[in-house]
Amino acid sequence: MPNVITPETKLSDIIQKYPKTLEVFQKYNLHCLGCVLAAGESLKDGLLAHGLDVEQVVKEMNDLVSEQDK
Repeated sequence: MPNVITPETKLSDIIQKYPKTLEVFQKYNLHCLGCVLAAGESLKDGLLAHGLDVEQVVKEMNDLVSEQDK
């Protein structure tokens, strides 16, 4: 399965379409659900603002989503 989440994916879209990814958000203490920026901010923007490794977090989210689809 191709990656469904990219660094450019909007935070609100990830949370809405792939609620299982909340586990990853919580792991990194990202409280995007309540953040007003989540509606228009990309995942990359949010991760960089928190000093996180974009590639690593995107991979974790896609791995979780692909496991869920099995």
